[in-house]
Amino acid sequence: MASRSKAGAALAALREDLTGNVFAPEDPGYDDARTVFNAMIDRRPAVIAQCADEDDVVRAVRFGRDLDLNIAVRGGGHSVAGMALNDNGLVVDLRRMHEVTVHPAAQAVRVGGGATMSHLDRACQPYGLATTGGRASTTGVGGFVLGGGTGWLDRLCGLAVDNLLGVELVTAEGSRIHANADENPDLFWALHGGGGNFGIATAITLKLHELPQFSIAMLMYLPEFGPEAVRTFRDVIAAGSDEVGGGILYLTGPPEEFLPPHLVGTRLCGAVLTYAGPEEDMRKLAEPLLALPHEAEIVGAMPYADVQCMIDDPPGMRHYWSAEYLTGAPDDFVDVYCASAEAMPVPTGTQFALLPQGGAVAAGPHEYPVPYRDAPWAVHPYGMWEDPADDERCVRWVRDVRADVRPWSTGAVYLNFIGDEGAERVVAGLGAENAQRLAELKRRYDPDNVFRFNHNIRPA
Repeated sequence: MASRSKAGAALAALREDLTGNVFAPEDPGYDDARTVFNAMIDRRPAVIAQCADEDDVVRAVRFGRDLDLNIAVRGGGHSVAGMALNDNGLVVDLRRMHEVTVHPAAQAVRVGGGATMSHLDRACQPYGLATTGGRASTTGVGGFVLGGGTGWLDRLCGLAVDNLLGVELVTAEGSRIHANADENPDLFWALHGGGGNFGIATAITLKLHELPQFSIAMLMYLPEFGPEAVRTFRDVIAAGSDEVGGGILYLTGPPEEFLPPHLVGTRLCGAVLTYAGPEEDMRKLAEPLLALPHEAEIVGAMPYADVQCMIDDPPGMRHYWSAEYLTGAPDDFVDVYCASAEAMPVPTGTQFALLPQGGAVAAGPHEYPVPYRDAPWAVHPYGMWEDPADDERCVRWVRDVRADVRPWSTGAVYLNFIGDEGAERVVAGLGAENAQRLAELKRRYDPDNVFRFNHNIRPA
């Protein structure tokens, strides 16, 4: 750690040199600047550098290295483990770098390192184009994509990382580097699932797909009809084309107009069916689900960017998530899944999702470090609550779910769906052979493990 006088002089110089804003603990706005998505995270960085451009990122990294500060990187700030923050270190905050440039003729888009899904989706919508994005509009694009990326469109368009065309990085030494299929191809491979371990992504370029129409069906069932609804949803997905996606979940009935008031705050089973096409085709697909007794329904055409905002989480909630990727979803699994839902903490914001893969996910390139690609289904217990008194029971329930479904687990996992669950789970999210190759590349690009506030790959 640098001396106090050196640190003070360096901070004054950073304030002078940075185009963006610099926050230290005594500054107005510091507490807002350190607030992240998960309200369980309360960390106090020494410096937050809100960078306005790539030059700012270079300056910030060099500042942190000169003072021997730990460096965390904030894009969307959606990491459930709070990896966008640290204590007594530097946070390189990219949120001001959210520009999105669509190249419709090339069906490609360049996305700033601090852009969220909403920035991306809204920019692409006027052109009838889209790419696989997260299921919440506030998720940061950079961390989402470099971690793999699964969403409503993945069965049609592949994982987000399958659509990665290039990345602009600032390295641990504070230098600029580009990675694509032709330039630094080994690094480009590592960025297909290796997350933020190899540098700060100041911009990424993604492939776009035509999406002129999008439709959705959302139905709510009483819990006693849950097993039948889950099996029916499973069969609809199995019979559907790659344009069909969605998920089925247990949740607390939300205070929305479409739901009868007496069901608000109660446990429900909800089905979300998405379709990259017109409403009339969606209705045919959804017929088996609509035929089951249900308490509420929304069926219709809706712009994809609007669907992306439908299940956004309110700010200020506490979060603990995990996931297991499954060999299948046979009837005996469905029984266990629905029984686990009976113990779900209600009423809270907690959700218990069963998400389909297959389609373009399974057909995508197998050389990348995303070992969960072949799993047809994923279970995602998503603990979300407001009262700290509920911490223990909500965390325990998420862990219990993992144990309940382990007989069907492939052992692989999507790292963006989990918090800090230890080094073995990081390897499970990358694949053992991939993890060794990634560790060797980490030694080349970040030998001092400067970028360690992530699902960390230690230099070999």
